Amino acid sequence: MLRTFRHSWKWFGGITNGLAALASVAIGGQAALAATVPAFDHIVIVIEENHGYSQIIGSSSAPYINSLAQQGANFTNSHGVTHPSQPNYLALFSGSTQSVTNDNCPLTFSGNNLGNQLITNSRTFTGYSESMPSAGYTGCSYNSLYYRKHNPWVDFTNLASSVNQPFTSFPSSTNYTSLPSVSIVVPNQQDDMHDGTIQQADTWLKNNIDPYLQWAKTHNSLLIVTWDEDSGTTNNQIPTIFVGAHVKQGAYSEQINHYNVLRTVEASFGLPGINNAANAAQITDCWQ
Repeated sequence: MLRTFRHSWKWFGGITNGLAALASVAIGGQAALAATVPAFDHIVIVIEENHGYSQIIGSSSAPYINSLAQQGANFTNSHGVTHPSQPNYLALFSGSTQSVTNDNCPLTFSGNNLGNQLITNSRTFTGYSESMPSAGYTGCSYNSLYYRKHNPWVDFTNLASSVNQPFTSFPSSTNYTSLPSVSIVVPNQQDDMHDGTIQQADTWLKNNIDPYLQWAKTHNSLLIVTWDEDSGTTNNQIPTIFVGAHVKQGAYSEQINHYNVLRTVEASFGLPGINNAANAAQITDCWQ
């Protein structure tokens, strides 16, 4: 009787250990999948202006942005790479500040960038600038609302003028499938918090971008909302939020900057990192 019990216990223990091993493999497989940036169909990046993390996250003036932070991935240790604005836009778009230390205009570059990467790899890119007067516009400013310093794609000679569009060309809610692989949206000086209020920018984002977000959640697409820089501090801590399909809700405390965001977008489309993004870690802990 005792021998039979021992034999049965040994058999049961083997089954238990086997199930535990299978469970471990399954959990490990899920972790491996979660550590890979999803292959999105569309990514829309909206760049806001000159506000630090503590000015936005928790602010009653930004209820919509805070709702994004609550439902998506809120990066609590995200930073601009420098001051002032222009080199941060260049960093996010090309993986380099291109040695720019000011907001001077015009500038011209011939090196690689996210738009060129996408297009030469059979993907698509368009930048949409609010209040820019016409497609392909190369002027430095217009009506004190549009500024080229916030539009890095116009600076690169390897990109066609057709990728440089006013925001009026952004697809309507009935046609989001026509969006390029990656879009960068830059609100004007009033609607990006540079000259206007936080509340004004928050309302603009809700009115103009939320329809895309609701669509993105069920269409394998992503919204990234970030800032170029904070209000001028050495720490340069900014809000950065990912929300949409595959995003695991939560607060994420790893230190990131524009190069990490660029590297993550590149990884989604199977592209290598360029310039400083080549050595930046992909953001992989916020996916499900």
